[in-house]
Amino acid sequence: MTGFARRERQFPWGLLAWELRTVNHRFLEIGCRLPEEFRGAEADFRQSIAGAVRRGKVDVSLHFRPAIATNSLEVDADLLGRLTERAQQIAAQSGAAARIDVMEMLRWPGVVRDDTRDPVPLVAAAHALLGDALAELTRFRDSEGGRLRDALEQRCAGLMDFAAKVVERLPEVRARMRAKLLERIAQLVSDINQDRLEQELAILAQRQDVDEEIDRLRGHVTEIRKTFGVAEPAGRRLDFLMQELNREANTLSSKSQDIETTRAAVEMKVLIEQMREQVQNIE
Repeated sequence: MTGFARRERQFPWGLLAWELRTVNHRFLEIGCRLPEEFRGAEADFRQSIAGAVRRGKVDVSLHFRPAIATNSLEVDADLLGRLTERAQQIAAQSGAAARIDVMEMLRWPGVVRDDTRDPVPLVAAAHALLGDALAELTRFRDSEGGRLRDALEQRCAGLMDFAAKVVERLPEVRARMRAKLLERIAQLVSDINQDRLEQELAILAQRQDVDEEIDRLRGHVTEIRKTFGVAEPAGRRLDFLMQELNREANTLSSKSQDIETTRAAVEMKVLIEQMREQVQNIE
């Protein structure tokens, strides 16, 4: 399910900002981009994210802008020299003059060190701010989930309407099929065993009966509606129910002996495919 959240906060030692983006994915996949100061806490950050997001591709970025205290800063002159030399080499290879931005160089990880900065409060603050960002992300995804639920409910209602139309036509379809078969048999055979004929007609009607498919389809719709009120993730369960709905619609279409029933089955499959695409967005 798609979502976005951003939370930032200014501290005496600098600015922290989390950005979280989620898109659809069959499983949970987390990608983290962290400053060097927070690399050691990546596993804990991932655990917090996995506790809030069960399914989807999650891109997470933490931005850190430290407050500058010049009396406590140390510059790694060797690293800075190597970066400058490499930049000049690349510029020479491209045939352009080297344009070195000093501030960009100083932002390179490891060039500037602040040995007086305690990493413990930084990581603790990042954890707390991540919790706020995850709460915002959850609210965003809940809002989208409500829209998806409404869309699924509309299509469930459409399936039930088409199922009702099929059931309404069944007596007429059966009577017409019986009359047509009797007429053909009478044209081909003059001496008919009526009891045997009735047995064969009953067997044929049973093979073409769609009552079971309609009942199962209605049952699957009921199960889908039940998932709307549950708290746990329902995406995989809905995936399965979409497969079952599609199977019943296909069987209904193959058994159909009536053009209107066939049309209803086709419309059902259109609705089911729309639902299947929407279910991919659900956790």
